[in-house]
Amino acid sequence: MLLEIKQVSKQYIRDAWALHEICLQLKPGIVGLLGPNGAGKSTLMRILATIAQPTSGAVIWDGTDIRKKPDALRRCLGYLPQDFGVYPHLNPLEFLQYAAALKGLHSKKLRPQMMELLELVNLHDVIKRPIGSFSGGMRQRIGIAQALLNDPRLLILDEPTVGLDPEERVRFRNLLTDLSGERIIILSTHIVSDVEATADQLALLANGRLLNHSTPAELLHTVQGKVWSVVIADHELQEARRNWTISSTVRRMDGLQLRVVSDHPPLPGSTQVHPSLEDAYLYILSAREEAFIEPYPHHL
Repeated sequence: MLLEIKQVSKQYIRDAWALHEICLQLKPGIVGLLGPNGAGKSTLMRILATIAQPTSGAVIWDGTDIRKKPDALRRCLGYLPQDFGVYPHLNPLEFLQYAAALKGLHSKKLRPQMMELLELVNLHDVIKRPIGSFSGGMRQRIGIAQALLNDPRLLILDEPTVGLDPEERVRFRNLLTDLSGERIIILSTHIVSDVEATADQLALLANGRLLNHSTPAELLHTVQGKVWSVVIADHELQEARRNWTISSTVRRMDGLQLRVVSDHPPLPGSTQVHPSLEDAYLYILSAREEAFIEPYPHHL
């Protein structure tokens, strides 16, 4: 099982490129697609889900170009878009039956699986309630359930934890780990903690470009010895934000304790601390995003 993304670019209007020559090879496991809002994550997800087509480049699923033969991927695809819509008058089981029909599945044969999925996403107690009465987090969970209907080999989840409370986030991460055996799971998010405990690989996007593709351990190594703790006065915070990459701020009796990501100690007396994945994420963004501000060539 192999998903190859070969120099995929996407242009919406002249001089406006959402993606710039993205190249990735993905095998079974969980891939965390990280990046700030507007990085191009959703555009890439839509291309992989065969909803949009790239301006150039190709996506190859097990040797098949999905632009030429999209059904080769669609048959084994589960997809949760960022803006997931529901029919408010349907209850969860009715909605899954409707989603199964859209996918060409036999909903009656799948009823036991649907009940298991509703149990997995913790909606079995509200099976008769209309979805219109659900909270945002509950609607997101029904979206996750519909993405799993056909036991997909490729599961694409675009910002799936939006609206989930902390307990639901933990449940969702455990679910991903359980599902990740013989399938490729692509989890798109701008929240590092969503992938920190689950992802085998991380791909970092910014400004439509791939900045880094590595394991969490490899990404952490890039920032080893580059994270510092400093204490400053309250009135120095704005200047510190202009000059340093700050990953956290904690108020103390003697001022503000900052966690700063920098190649060198930001101040005399700075204390080196153990890096986190979020530190590494911010370091890569600040160190490499500036390298990709030149105009994209027009010949494509």
